[in-house]
Amino acid sequence: MSGNVLFDAPGPRTIARHRVYTVLTLLALAGIIGFFAWRLQVTGQLEYEKWEVFLTPSYVEVILQGLLDTLQMAFGAIVLAIVFGLVFGIGKVSEHAWLRWPSWVVVEFFRAVPVLMLMIFSFYLFAIGNGPLSPMWCVIIALTCYNGAVLAEVFRAGINAVPRGQVEAAYALGMRKTQVMVQIQLPQAVKIMLPALISQCIVALKDTSLGAYILAPGLTYVYDQISQEFKNQVPAALVIASIYIVVNLLLTALATWAQKRYVGEKAAPLEVAATGFDDGRGTL
Repeated sequence: MSGNVLFDAPGPRTIARHRVYTVLTLLALAGIIGFFAWRLQVTGQLEYEKWEVFLTPSYVEVILQGLLDTLQMAFGAIVLAIVFGLVFGIGKVSEHAWLRWPSWVVVEFFRAVPVLMLMIFSFYLFAIGNGPLSPMWCVIIALTCYNGAVLAEVFRAGINAVPRGQVEAAYALGMRKTQVMVQIQLPQAVKIMLPALISQCIVALKDTSLGAYILAPGLTYVYDQISQEFKNQVPAALVIASIYIVVNLLLTALATWAQKRYVGEKAAPLEVAATGFDDGRGTL
């Protein structure tokens, strides 16, 4: 009923026009793909010698190791960035100025500095010479600082998006400020900002490619090695980019499933406290 009110059903002319648009779009995409394939053929990028490396077991192992290194850097950075963002996001909404203003300075600083500059700074500070850390950890530190600063703003916005009435109701029930934050605001904030968290995880995964500039392992570093040795920059770029795309699609699918499975079905803590029911497991 609501769909009929908000959206008029298209008539025969509109349906025919949309079909024409669809056909033209498909033809345009087919033309672009055909032109791209023709250019690859003309420039010799489809020759077997340029693709043989991706069928050689030893080089496949190198690519898989690069993928593993990329996932390790991304996973470490994402976990640490969530902790970073949670701490400084809560700090930015604190009522205490001595905590709120330092949190604001840290977040705004790391949001403003480019990720590559953070990697270079971390490399010269911790890894160059006989430094205590490897270039991989320099990438993780840089990604943690940048993505953590972005997630701090996401957490702050998510906390502020929780209706004020629910917070006031929690205080009326006798809950303390920490309890309100942990049991009322944060669970709902996570549900609100989960799409932004997913997007930032994908950003962190892609930004690991910048680590090749400081000689950190990963898919981009493997690409540099293969393309320089076999002079197959375009085929190597297509293969490595395809791996990034597949991993990002899998990450998005996993996060979407987690959102529906673990977040979408949970009742709000305040709603449980107000009604006295606990999902059929007894009353509070």
